[in-house]
Amino acid sequence: MEINWTEQLQPIFEQYGKRQHPLDYKSRYQLVVMVVLSAQTTDQMINELAPNFFAVYPDMQTLATAEPEDLYEYIAKVRSFRNKSNWLVQIAREVGSDENIPRTMAELTKLPGLGRKSANVIIRESGDPAEGIIVDLHVLRVAPRLGIAEEDPKPKPEKVEKQMMTELPPEKWNEAGMAISFLGREICRPTNPLCPECPVNSVCLYFKEHKK
Repeated sequence: MEINWTEQLQPIFEQYGKRQHPLDYKSRYQLVVMVVLSAQTTDQMINELAPNFFAVYPDMQTLATAEPEDLYEYIAKVRSFRNKSNWLVQIAREVGSDENIPRTMAELTKLPGLGRKSANVIIRESGDPAEGIIVDLHVLRVAPRLGIAEEDPKPKPEKVEKQMMTELPPEKWNEAGMAISFLGREICRPTNPLCPECPVNSVCLYFKEHKK
């Protein structure tokens, strides 16, 4: 029997769908910077260093005047901080001002350091029409567990995203990625997931296979 995923995932849409991303940004400029910095780094670390960074570089115009080396002292704890410093300065110089930050997948992914996942986050948090589904490490783990994406020993984000996009209508795409991500952060953990507490365990393949 074919699963109506829009209906089955409704409990997590209601619980998590409208919740803001864990990055504690205050503007689209801050969001873009923090998304670039957060790759392979915890959101908590980015939230902790962000106030000092933005005190010195409050907008695109200010950031555009910096050299990549100027950023090191503020983001040295971040993985690949040298590359990310280069990307941020390059983005600022290309974009020019906060008002010119792109709003579409095609334009966002032209910028250095921004792939589909990052662009989906920016689009979702900006309230713009979805062009895809956020697939972070949590979604990459949880979507195959649920069964909305295929099991794969080495799942690829774009393949998982494409599978989810075929199962859900576009109006749910912005909600779906973050809802499944929050489920993964809070309940569907890598080890010892809290399956009995999961609001969508009735449809979950992993739960069906592992429950006693």
